Amino acid sequence: MRLSNLADYAVVTMSAAARHCGFSRVSAAELAAETGLPAPTVQKVVSKLAAAGLLNSTRGSGGGLQLARPAAAISVADIVEAVEGPIALTACIDGADCAVDHSCSVKAHWPVINNALRGALADIPLSRLISSPAEQSAISVPTAQEEMA
Repeated sequence: MRLSNLADYAVVTMSAAARHCGFSRVSAAELAAETGLPAPTVQKVVSKLAAAGLLNSTRGSGGGLQLARPAAAISVADIVEAVEGPIALTACIDGADCAVDHSCSVKAHWPVINNALRGALADIPLSRLISSPAEQSAISVPTAQEEMA
């Protein structure tokens, strides 16, 4: 499984916007310069993120973009869904035609799998993506075995 480029760019753009959180508004052009992404791509991503309520956009003098809520309250799942729509690994969940729909023994299990994937992405706040790798290595994340113990 791989995210689309647009979803990847949305996460990168939101991370850059989050670094400005609480200081000042930032323009899409500034985000493009900071991230190295093409300005038209950032404009497209920003439009989707604003439509999803993740960014606030203000026009005019002193305008720009700001996070709509604190970085800790925005998850990677929120960002991906703003660009891609609901997280689903298979098209059959969305009602798309499937050649083996009549005999598929796994179809009933896909919602559980999709919820697990969404849950994993929902557990990663944007605030975690803006900290440095050194700060991340200092954070102890329990392994699955430790959590089960």
